[in-house]
Amino acid sequence: MSQSVPAVSTEQVSAFVELARHGSLREAARESHVTEQGLRNRLLVLERQLGVELYHKSRGRRLRSPLTPQGEAFLPHARAFLDRARQMGELFGSAGSREVHLAATEYLILYVLIKAVRRFHASNPGVRVRLSTRTESEVEATLLRDPDVDLGVAAPYDSGADLDYIHLFSLDWSLIAPPRHPLLRKPRIKLSDLAQTPLIVFERGSTGRQHVMDAFHAQGLSPLVAMEMTTTEIVVRMVEAGLGVSVVPLMPDRSVTRGRKVGVKSLGDQIPPIHSGVLLRRGDEPSPEAKAFIDSLRGSPV
Repeated sequence: MSQSVPAVSTEQVSAFVELARHGSLREAARESHVTEQGLRNRLLVLERQLGVELYHKSRGRRLRSPLTPQGEAFLPHARAFLDRARQMGELFGSAGSREVHLAATEYLILYVLIKAVRRFHASNPGVRVRLSTRTESEVEATLLRDPDVDLGVAAPYDSGADLDYIHLFSLDWSLIAPPRHPLLRKPRIKLSDLAQTPLIVFERGSTGRQHVMDAFHAQGLSPLVAMEMTTTEIVVRMVEAGLGVSVVPLMPDRSVTRGRKVGVKSLGDQIPPIHSGVLLRRGDEPSPEAKAFIDSLRGSPV
């Protein structure tokens, strides 16, 4: 006698996976391009079909995970269900457009990936590219947590044992300052010249900040931190507004400071170059689309 099979849909299972990924109905609904109530309805139908409660409904103290123990047990099966559905669609040519999903830092999206995506689309017109902006540490965490993200593009300080790193390029560091700042008139700027100058630096935990701090500390210096910023774009705007000076990695084509009223002075090799590249989950085989995108990145000049 055959066993009955729950009548669940890919939309219902996808709603559950998005809830597990984002941790809230609101974020899951936004990512799924449906209303919060629409997503909730899909989840309720899924629970009814399976006969279990998959997530906590209370509005009290926020839990680390919204999933119940039954939901946690169901999650790997839900992901496998969606993977098989995609494979069947590809088998019969009904999967729609192919896709490669990247998590990358804002710096690399602005100054590298926009051009890279344009080149990739020219040679792979049938592949959609999804870009998610993250910090360096978030890129790594997202890769390890979210199987739908194919690869990361970042400047990791240490990628760890669970990720593989493919090097793309390295950037040297420069001082940026308001155009008539006295430091710009020096023939050669030393880190000791900057030690007592209020600096605009990257936020704690970023690879860029760690590079700068390590270089100062190696010379027994402690920089004077005036402000902390999240992105290079904001740092440049702050310097342009006359709010301080900063030390940043710059693209060779000067795209980071082009059109900005700031002066630039190279710091040479006083701060080790910052290395950027592709991050992949160790042991995973990238999809054909991801491999094609990596090849495009590796063959593109910076």
